[in-house]
Amino acid sequence: MAEYDFDLFVIGAGSGGVRASRMAAQFGARVAVAEDRYLGGTCVNVGCVPKKLLAYAAQFDELFRDSRGFGWDTGAPVFDWETLIRNKDREIARLNEIYRNLLINADVTLFEARASLVDAHTVQVGDQQVTAEYILLAPGGWPWVPEFPGSDLVITSNELFHLEEFPHRALIVGGGYIAVEFASILNGLGVETQLVYRRDLFLRGFDAELRQQLAEEMQRKGVKLRFATEVERIERRGEALAVQLNDGSETEVDLVLYATGRRPSTDRLGLEQVGIRTGEQGHIEVNAQFQTSVPNIYAVGDVIGGMELTPVALAQGMAVARRLFKPELDASVNLENVPTAIFSQPNMATVGLSEEAARERYGEIRVYTAKFTQLKHTLSGNPEKTLMKLVVDAASDRVVGAHMLGPDAGEIIQGLAIAIKAGATKAQFDATIGIHPTAAEEFVTMRVPAR
Repeated sequence: MAEYDFDLFVIGAGSGGVRASRMAAQFGARVAVAEDRYLGGTCVNVGCVPKKLLAYAAQFDELFRDSRGFGWDTGAPVFDWETLIRNKDREIARLNEIYRNLLINADVTLFEARASLVDAHTVQVGDQQVTAEYILLAPGGWPWVPEFPGSDLVITSNELFHLEEFPHRALIVGGGYIAVEFASILNGLGVETQLVYRRDLFLRGFDAELRQQLAEEMQRKGVKLRFATEVERIERRGEALAVQLNDGSETEVDLVLYATGRRPSTDRLGLEQVGIRTGEQGHIEVNAQFQTSVPNIYAVGDVIGGMELTPVALAQGMAVARRLFKPELDASVNLENVPTAIFSQPNMATVGLSEEAARERYGEIRVYTAKFTQLKHTLSGNPEKTLMKLVVDAASDRVVGAHMLGPDAGEIIQGLAIAIKAGATKAQFDATIGIHPTAAEEFVTMRVPAR
């Protein structure tokens, strides 16, 4: 490998790229990484981390109201958007520096410049060219907005994190994680919020019972859900935006946020220069080892599609580093039973199969559910319902799906994911003694199948 400047050159310092860089360097490889935007990628800068911070902020108004039933008089709370964004920015800057130090301390050469492929072993980075035995593409993705009359008037989640003026009225378009989460965030911060989605119910692919319950809870909290509806055009009307919908109605808002999907960031990456194959949506095609159609070039993360989740990108980056520089270690990535959460209000989290998917795979299943008002709300007066669900393969008694809608759902499901990954049976769930009084104990006390 001495004939090359580096053993591994990574394009993109997001979750997958940084993990691969650090691990490869620790395995003894000479590694460089190029990033022209921000260290940490989408997750740290305009994704998971700032979104979760905003989700925390959005909970407080309801918490203040809930506290009255416990004897607290907080007065009329006042929210200041500028303070939240300033503090968020400070935390993101701290994390950027941590990522920088992680790379430098691992002896990874960092190029803060745009990089593109020249040939299978050469990268143009800034105004110079460098060579590498292996190249890893991890440039991530970018929000996508379809073209329609007035599409230039909308923003994406990227811009929302840096809004200078806080809106009074907002319309969000989309039905995935980002749309649902930001609908909850803006509503929780006091914005009059509408969510428009072209299908009959959001979060397609998740368990239908939880999706329906979340829709009911979000509507009760004040979000106006407009399903089976699409935007036809948007026009500026004074300080407002007039949005015309395909049901013939019109609504005026201060902000329109499009969360209709993301596309791989492959523009000017030079894929065609070296003959790397891509799919219909532009995602880079890879095999099970994350190898592209050019044998020494690999790709991980959002740019290859599939489960576009930070922990998945981390696992993929680790797998590539092991495969190339520590082949005696396990380099497989098993995407069966990957847990995930939607940080809506209330939170929704899941691991394993939905009821619908389990029926299709196993035929005969047992479904256990618990729907209840949490102990806290017996005094707060908050009508929010928590819904928990276990899906069991009847033949083996194995729990093949666990789902929750309610406070801290992500924290609870993360623990259950270990049990389901290990193949735990319903009998083992039943034999586990719960922690009382908690909401989580419901997962080990559901005895009678709902169906």
